[in-house]
Amino acid sequence: MGDYLSILRLRYRIISWNLGTLFQWFSLIILFPVVFVLFYPEEAPNSVPFVETAVVSFILGTSLKWLSGIEKKDASTVMIQEGAVIVLFSWIGVILLSALPFMFSRILNFTQAVFESTSGWTTTGLTVVDVTKVSKLLLVWRSVMQYIGGAGFAIIMVGSIIGPGGFGLYSAEGRTDNILPNIKDSAKMIMVMYLTYAVAGTIAYILVGMPPFDAFNHSLTALATGGFSTKVNSIGEYNSVPIEAVTIVLMFLGTTGFGIHYTLWRGNFKAFVRNGEPWLMFATVVITTLVIMEKGMGSVFHSQAHAFRESLFQTVTAITGTGFSTVDFTSSAWQHFTTGMFVITVLMILGGMMDSTSGGLKQFRLYVVLRLIIDAIARFTLPRNAVRRIVVWKGDKPKVVDQSMIREILLVFSLYFTTYTAGVTILTLYGFDLQSSMFEFASALSGVGLSCGITRPDLPGGALWTLTVGMFLGRLEFLVIIYSVSKLFRDISLFISRR
Repeated sequence: MGDYLSILRLRYRIISWNLGTLFQWFSLIILFPVVFVLFYPEEAPNSVPFVETAVVSFILGTSLKWLSGIEKKDASTVMIQEGAVIVLFSWIGVILLSALPFMFSRILNFTQAVFESTSGWTTTGLTVVDVTKVSKLLLVWRSVMQYIGGAGFAIIMVGSIIGPGGFGLYSAEGRTDNILPNIKDSAKMIMVMYLTYAVAGTIAYILVGMPPFDAFNHSLTALATGGFSTKVNSIGEYNSVPIEAVTIVLMFLGTTGFGIHYTLWRGNFKAFVRNGEPWLMFATVVITTLVIMEKGMGSVFHSQAHAFRESLFQTVTAITGTGFSTVDFTSSAWQHFTTGMFVITVLMILGGMMDSTSGGLKQFRLYVVLRLIIDAIARFTLPRNAVRRIVVWKGDKPKVVDQSMIREILLVFSLYFTTYTAGVTILTLYGFDLQSSMFEFASALSGVGLSCGITRPDLPGGALWTLTVGMFLGRLEFLVIIYSVSKLFRDISLFISRR
């Protein structure tokens, strides 16, 4: 037992070292908005909160590395259990640190700042910030949070810092898109694709008439399926079909799994068409767009062209988990458009594709469930002793649907709907009607960002924290939190019992 405790102490030193490294590097990320002072010199005074936060982050990281008492060579290999703990504490730490610029700028209190930061890193997009009254640097910071949060800390840490030994961290964040044999190469490839799309998106926005500053921010948040905007009325404020078209393309790019992207980058179109996720999402978008168009004519839409334009955009932004909007969901027309609000709520729950920047139940899991249903029906026509295997494609690799995959889907679905029921119940206890509570908490839990008016600066603290916890649980998909918390309790109990 003594040897085991020694090994356990070493594992926690590795956790401390890696967390310290992350927070040291994070101090540089926090300083990124300061670069924009070069283009907007009048923003110089607004850079102070970011410098202060960077100092706090660096001191925290240095302290954790010093406390670990080990060197990089001893901390380079992170197993799945340590990875879960690192992911949990890195997300908590980065969210708290990212809240500091809002607090140091004196525009949000602690609860509001943590809510805004969580909404950013989980790529949700619900906001309590008045974008007309904050500095450009804070607007950039909101976009950067969503962009990096969309890729995930595992991609940054493995691709830039840890290297091949970071498989546990990569897996703990829910990544299954090991697109190359080497974990570090996979992470770097994902970063290359992600950066390429961001640059292309910025250029495309500028070409269709969006101002450069807005183009940069919206490209980041659209690709991250985040939804933070520099405009009060989101994409709808531009009232531009070309801008909406570019946004739809970026939202689809963001919601597509990196493994599926890689098949296209390699020109492996045969593997691409074998993936069921894109086809299921495409069919869902087409059907729900037609439903909203049909049911909304005469009440929220005044023509077929108007109905198609608004229905398509709202459908795509909901299912991809982006949260941009071109309509006002708080308006009387939409509040009384029960069918439309219900369909949008369902789309938010369904979510985007696996291993993408989107949240929700995920199209891959839904596709597997659909295949299981079809298989169950088909078995009625087969001999009892017939052996069938269900094979689904994930990126460029086929996967057999086994018991472990089914168990994982059942766990995620069960935890999702248990949390969803609890969150909706709490919001109704604060006096909100059932339709609005279902809409708003689906938006938070699935990391979408569409709001029917519940999220606002004067929302009671308890309701804000309910949405904050929902965003956090949804982004990490429950299991990593359960694994890491259970490991912490088990290890603490072991240490106490042996003292």
